[in-house]
Amino acid sequence: MAALRWLTPRRRSATARSVLAGEASAEAARKSAQAEEATALDTGSEPDFPVHGDDRAAAFFDLDNTVMQGAAIFHFGRGLYKRKFFETRDLARFAWQQAYFRLAGLEDPEHMQDARDSALSIVKGHRVSELKSIGEEIYDEYMAERIWPGTRALAQAHLDAGQKVWLVTAAPVEIAQVIARRLGLTGALGTVAESVGGVYTGKLVGEPLHGPAKAEAVRALATAEGLDLSRCAAYSDSHNDIPMLSLVGHPYAINPDSKLRKHARELEWRLRDYRTGRKAAKVGIPAAAGVGAVAGGTAAAIALHRRRR
Repeated sequence: MAALRWLTPRRRSATARSVLAGEASAEAARKSAQAEEATALDTGSEPDFPVHGDDRAAAFFDLDNTVMQGAAIFHFGRGLYKRKFFETRDLARFAWQQAYFRLAGLEDPEHMQDARDSALSIVKGHRVSELKSIGEEIYDEYMAERIWPGTRALAQAHLDAGQKVWLVTAAPVEIAQVIARRLGLTGALGTVAESVGGVYTGKLVGEPLHGPAKAEAVRALATAEGLDLSRCAAYSDSHNDIPMLSLVGHPYAINPDSKLRKHARELEWRLRDYRTGRKAAKVGIPAAAGVGAVAGGTAAAIALHRRRR
């Protein structure tokens, strides 16, 4: 991969690292999607959602607090702890990061850096295939019940319209790919951890897929896939994803933090909030969301309220 030539010098700018992270994640996402497609062809099965509509349109969904309640890396950490990958004090750190994320409703750079470093140290020396297999189990144990039904309905609406749907997240790409596959999505772009001979080295390829790096990844994927970004949609809860949201013709704020909500209102972006049973502020609600999305959001709110009682 041409982008890997940029890895050695440590003096590269943050922008260059973001471009590298974006290109690396886009390539990983494309390879994964191609592999899934090849498997389907080999078995003679048909895609669940064949393309009937605009083949130059796609949808890009942030993961944490947009598609899933909380942070995927925390839920993954719980699963690894259960399998004795690390000790109790490390789990406490994961728990604090998750609590901060959910209560503050934003992504703090220092907490994200700590979470990234913790995850890299934990998986170093383990095989990629092992983590992928464990990721499937952890999805069933901790993640499946935390998917926002309303956001999932939005993603399904894009699929039903014949559009490809991608997760775009700072979580490890292997975890993101598991979640995308379980939800029936096209694929995922995520942070790419370096591996040699199928074993994690404890380093990253570029930077975490966060902020501007997400925008670079979406741009790279759109170029590779021949997409017209003005026809595409993007969904996120965080103001950190404004660069990605600004790339597309149809940006949506989902469960937005205060900064994103303000920004979205100023630009008249569409908003959806599935975190409470109250009717959230909405701007230009998409018809594709339908009654199912509203019902799904309400059901999620009721379930969350019951768990907190």
